[in-house]
Amino acid sequence: MCGIVGFVGSGVHKYGAQEVVVEGLRRLEYRGYDSAGIAILGEHGIEIRKKAGKVAMLDQEIAANPLPVATVGIGHTRWATHGGPTDANAHPHLVDDGRIAVVHNGIIENFAELKDRLIAAGFSFQSETDSEVAGALLALEMRTASDLTAAMQATCQQLTGAFTLLAIHHESPGVIVAARRNSPLVIGVGEGEHFLGSDVSAFIEHTTHAVELGNDQIVTLHADTYRITDFAGQEATGKEFEIEWDAKAAEKGGFDSFMEKEIHDQPAAVRDTLLGRVDERGHITLDELRIDESLLRRIDKIIVIACGTAAYSGQVAKYAIEHWCRIPTEVELAHEFRYRDPIVNEKTLVVAVSQSGETMDTLMAVRHAREQGAKVIAICNTYGATIPRESDAIIYTHAGPEIAVASTKAFLAQITAAYILGLYLAQLRGNMFADEVSQILAELRAIPEKIASILRAEAHVQALGQQLSSAPSVLFLGRHVGFPVALEGALKLKEIAYIHAEGFAAGELKHGPIALIDEGQPVIIVVPSPRGRDSLHAKVVSNIQEVRARGAYTIVVAEEGDEAVAAYANEIIRIPQAPSLMQPLLATVPLQIFAATVAKAKGYDVDQPRNLAKSVTVE
Repeated sequence: MCGIVGFVGSGVHKYGAQEVVVEGLRRLEYRGYDSAGIAILGEHGIEIRKKAGKVAMLDQEIAANPLPVATVGIGHTRWATHGGPTDANAHPHLVDDGRIAVVHNGIIENFAELKDRLIAAGFSFQSETDSEVAGALLALEMRTASDLTAAMQATCQQLTGAFTLLAIHHESPGVIVAARRNSPLVIGVGEGEHFLGSDVSAFIEHTTHAVELGNDQIVTLHADTYRITDFAGQEATGKEFEIEWDAKAAEKGGFDSFMEKEIHDQPAAVRDTLLGRVDERGHITLDELRIDESLLRRIDKIIVIACGTAAYSGQVAKYAIEHWCRIPTEVELAHEFRYRDPIVNEKTLVVAVSQSGETMDTLMAVRHAREQGAKVIAICNTYGATIPRESDAIIYTHAGPEIAVASTKAFLAQITAAYILGLYLAQLRGNMFADEVSQILAELRAIPEKIASILRAEAHVQALGQQLSSAPSVLFLGRHVGFPVALEGALKLKEIAYIHAEGFAAGELKHGPIALIDEGQPVIIVVPSPRGRDSLHAKVVSNIQEVRARGAYTIVVAEEGDEAVAAYANEIIRIPQAPSLMQPLLATVPLQIFAATVAKAKGYDVDQPRNLAKSVTVE
């Protein structure tokens, strides 16, 4: 949830710890922005600066109270869990009379019992956080340990929960010791310098060489070397990889917000997710899918597990997978999945969808599914994240870094990846002929340019957003794949514009939701294609008539050439023609633009909406 940065340098570079850490925090601010802080280890010990609010508030604090030059530093940007967003609860925490500074991401579940023990041992606490408790325990272990690494090993063996911990000690110059369990941490490898980050965007400006730290591992970081052990002190190794993104990918690219940039990244996100999936024979190949084909042929049920926007991508995928593969497919909210005693066995395929690959609810559901004998395929946008590592197979989306808290391009990339998986299974199980698969792939390859055409015409949607920015409520309707699109459209408006918004299945209208319709109520309707054997077009047009007759202000998202909706629409948003199952990749885009415009018109921070963080790494 929180963002963590660490840096150890040799002093030969033009920048010091402060510059690297604070810049890293800016890049990680999407992970939490309730407070920010930095600790540096200089010649005269540890000094910290921290402040409630965004990194800009930390900048002001440092300007008022400058830090000395140093080559070792750790930093943290916080999404509050234990304790409110105050200066005292901000990280880093100084413990043991300033000898140790720690930053922490996650939740220490047994912090209360540990705190009682530490108070009995003479420790006092300045914050309400579980993180300071972990720091105090580290200080206690340091009294008998041979060094900071050994103390961290002993500490981690006593902690229950999910955590990343970084620590520096005033008697250990030139060293950071860090540990992780069920919470992300990546090492950046430079020349005469090393970095740590919750993800690679923390240090991408300085190096593209990285090492993913495994679960229950500890790294001792120096300027020239690093050493990895497990919690018991045994030697361990991480997984080296090259970062394919560059620093510019994490910048706004001329847009006012990251969200707007990421909306415009979507043609590339879909196109790149499709790349390299077909061999010279025209067959879909998934190199990351290392599950025996005989097992996949025996699958008799698919369960998609995800949260939030990712769950809506799963709902879209359900329609396609069932249609193409004839396999019953369920979509489960990950945080409910393992608590209802689901029916899962060795013939169940679980598809875990997570942009960050660190969503704790989804990770716990993955573990439960595997314990029951199911095979798990992860759909993820972050290389080396925990969920892909703990799954049996991976389909990486290639959307690039998504900085804005509200997901946009990751959603379309997730749908695209799920469609590839559906086609692969249909091909493998003989549900579709090769030419049928090729035809659908051709339709998918045409989608990026169609998205681009929607973006070129965004001014019309932006004008609607400006016009309706004062509306207290907006309703969304859709059927078939248009229903999860309606849910996602409503979620975007709730997330960033703080407007009451609800998405409904259009067929449910007469079963209750129509009571919400009053004079002037904005209703956005996603209209299915009028083409196709089983089109629901006429039924949805009837729904438009029903709400319009009761005073609704109707905004209709409809295909180019669909004139049947014109008589009942106050406004029409046109999207290119596409097969029904492809429509979510198009119809979602104007709803994203609409939400971003409303939020901007209301003066809100589009990228960092209140109370939310990008990656939910606690249950």
